[in-house]
Amino acid sequence: MSTADLHPMATGHIPSYVTQADGSDFLLTFMFVFTVLVIVLIGVGYFTLHSIPEKIAHESNHPQFQLVGILALLALFTHNGLFWVAAILVAGFQFPDVAAPLRAIADAIRSLGPQRPEETASAPPTEPTAQQEP
Repeated sequence: MSTADLHPMATGHIPSYVTQADGSDFLLTFMFVFTVLVIVLIGVGYFTLHSIPEKIAHESNHPQFQLVGILALLALFTHNGLFWVAAILVAGFQFPDVAAPLRAIADAIRSLGPQRPEETASAPPTEPTAQQEP
């Protein structure tokens, strides 16, 4: 194309975002790839955020690990932040073991009481056998 064929108002440079003659659209392709990447990164961030309580509970070998996992799943599926906060709180704090001191107190009281004679557990009680007549 010679310069005489061009319109006098036409520019010599066409911006890269204008669709080319072969039909390829650089801006559309770029925005499509960018949008897909942003959606994937937001999804990965969302799932990573919801797995934080389980990671905390797993690293500390928490006794209520299953409870933390259930709360995190409830928060994930219901989009309710209260479940996630509860999961973080349960994972972050160890609940005191109330049963162990009570068992120790019960054992101490049981040892103060009268001792029962121990029965032999190895020999089962014998039943009277019926004599067979010939």
